[in-house]
Amino acid sequence: MSVRRTRRALAAAVAAGLIGLAAVGCSSDGGASPDAAGKVAAAPAAHAETLRVLPSSVEGTKIVVGDADAPHTVTVYADPRCPYCARFEAGGGTVLAERAAKGEVRVEYVVASFLDARTGGTASARAANALRAAAEEGTGRFAAFQAALFAAQPADESKDAFTADHLLRIADRVDGLRGDAFDTAVREESHRAWVAEAEQAFEDSGVGGTPSVLVDGEALDGGAGLYDADAFGKLLDGALGS
Repeated sequence: MSVRRTRRALAAAVAAGLIGLAAVGCSSDGGASPDAAGKVAAAPAAHAETLRVLPSSVEGTKIVVGDADAPHTVTVYADPRCPYCARFEAGGGTVLAERAAKGEVRVEYVVASFLDARTGGTASARAANALRAAAEEGTGRFAAFQAALFAAQPADESKDAFTADHLLRIADRVDGLRGDAFDTAVREESHRAWVAEAEQAFEDSGVGGTPSVLVDGEALDGGAGLYDADAFGKLLDGALGS
């Protein structure tokens, strides 16, 4: 094969890889269209009960959900404005919550905000700040708020998405979350420094896009399987050796 043909073949392969990435997630190199992600299916009503029992804590740039002594760790990189992350939360995210509630895994969330730079505004950062505030409000509050936040993700990429008022209306759906401390943190964006550190942790990780899932430090290459609960459950079982 000639050098020219080799270069063309390589370029075609790279292009195909980028198209594949765009089809299954939000790339830190170019964002993603919400329309391309499809509609988000509502999680089962019983899932709310699972979310209510999940403890959360802040460990450096991560928000950790579940038992600290769980035998396995799943790390999830997500951006609040990423429509694929909303699909993941409604699919694979429900499986992670169930496994965390059973003590099988602990889930570390790294909340990215790179889509602000791609689409304008600071909506991801505001949402990340609210998620950080929710992690301090007791058992179940972060998990329930995160699920509600992704379910209420704006349909467009307006820079005015996830305003403080919008975030507080979402918080109204979570029993016991609203209060002076939480409301002030949301309105004043009290966790700006943490949000910036979490974004830097995402950039330093090298995962390149959201949602990205690691199981015990190894990347889970799930593709479209991330967005279906049954498919994700099988992927997770395989990664855990179950």
